[in-house]
Amino acid sequence: MKLVAYIRVSGAGQVSDGFGLDVQEKAVKAWAKTNGHRIVHVSRDEGVSGATEALDRQGLSEALLLIRESEAEGLLIPRLDRLARALTVQEATLAVVWRDGGKVFTADGGEVHQDDPDDPMRTAMRQVIGVFAELDRRMVVKRLRDGRAAKAASGRKAVGAYAYGFHGDGEGRERDAAPNPTEQAAQARILELRAEGMSYRAIGTQLDTEGLPPRRAAKWSAMTVRSVCQKAGVS
Repeated sequence: MKLVAYIRVSGAGQVSDGFGLDVQEKAVKAWAKTNGHRIVHVSRDEGVSGATEALDRQGLSEALLLIRESEAEGLLIPRLDRLARALTVQEATLAVVWRDGGKVFTADGGEVHQDDPDDPMRTAMRQVIGVFAELDRRMVVKRLRDGRAAKAASGRKAVGAYAYGFHGDGEGRERDAAPNPTEQAAQARILELRAEGMSYRAIGTQLDTEGLPPRRAAKWSAMTVRSVCQKAGVS
């Protein structure tokens, strides 16, 4: 049978936990070979949540289109949670494949069979898997939210960009703001020149001349200098 394989990761975490795109692709290819199927295409979504609708995923939409156009006879995924981590998305996607005459296979469990009124347990078991995949996603989100709250409560920076003069240092929950020597020097110079009565525009020109750069632009603007002053409590 001609199959289109679909693989997905939601972020860098799945690369580090051993289930990145390369690992998933090897799994689906090995399963197809063992079971006598041929993969005609591998569709990928990288950095896409499993709760995202199929229409908003380029890779999954591509895979479903190949089935609709009869370029492939079925969909192969490493496991069901790569298809979706929200039950409604899982069930809707399966229904689309089955409506278009395709079959669905997982490398860790074989064919995902269509609903059978004489076997309600089949549907229930599939949906239980989907429920727990969704629960796992929600628990991950909660842990991240709790981690940010705990970090903020301890006085460390939880989210957002670091103020000019600082950059992120450390890993994971221990990551926090640390002085950036180049930016600290520029900030000190800004405050020094402002204390001497120079305008924001003149300060920017002076910093460009002295080779003290802003964070993202090629040259200083009056508004950027003003922002640095205001954040330091200087008007």
